[in-house]
Amino acid sequence: MPFYHLVLIALIQGITEFLPVSSSGHLILLPSLTKLGDQGALIDVAAHIGTLFAVIIYFWIDVKQVLKAVPKVLRGQFTSPAARLLIALTFATIPVICVGAILKVTGLSETMRSISVIGWAMLIFGLLLYFVDQRTTLYRELKTLTLPDAIKLGLWQAIALIPGTSRSGITITGALWAGFTRKEAARISMLMSIPTIVASGSLTSFDLIGGHVPLRDISIVILFSFVSALLALSLMMRLLNTISYTPYVVYRVFLGSVLIVLGYTNVLGF
Repeated sequence: MPFYHLVLIALIQGITEFLPVSSSGHLILLPSLTKLGDQGALIDVAAHIGTLFAVIIYFWIDVKQVLKAVPKVLRGQFTSPAARLLIALTFATIPVICVGAILKVTGLSETMRSISVIGWAMLIFGLLLYFVDQRTTLYRELKTLTLPDAIKLGLWQAIALIPGTSRSGITITGALWAGFTRKEAARISMLMSIPTIVASGSLTSFDLIGGHVPLRDISIVILFSFVSALLALSLMMRLLNTISYTPYVVYRVFLGSVLIVLGYTNVLGF
């Protein structure tokens, strides 16, 4: 693949993965808007590896505590905060894995990859994020996360399998609904992304066994998606000290409205 194509994919994935604007929706749009060829599953996996490294490094303190809790949980010790967080993240990942497997087996995941679906998801779930962000009392911290909270957030996360929804956006919405502060909602969403990205990448990788592995292309995508994701994540978390999620909602409503018009009028061949 051309260098500029790889960099473009990596930047889109890196910038949009953790912002509540839907990375999958943007990557689906890329071939239609630019007439570039589909990048394929291998490049998608590489882009997700880069963003995975970014979120692990940014939240390394939390990740390290969770990793240390693994032996304790395996021994049946569930009382420490880190052990409870590990269990919560595990349960929060189950719904998206189950629903994702069903969509993949039935072929519905491909059916939903349309401009109109992406547009409506952008618009509807963007407005829902705004409503919850403005109307909910925000006071809870990560340490108050319970198992029922995790299961509910896991169900919210499963909705993100609809292209255009945004995994981070919908889980942040669910966390805000549960009363977590804006920054803690983002923190929970980012930690939830780690096992989800690992599970998604592992599932996709099974389909690539035995195929050609272009190390140059993979290395470029991992590097640029990592750097862009780390910068985007750092900026968002810093901005949450002073602003709400409204700027992202405005972007979603604008893009969603444009895509709905394009989808129903067949302009530009959509």
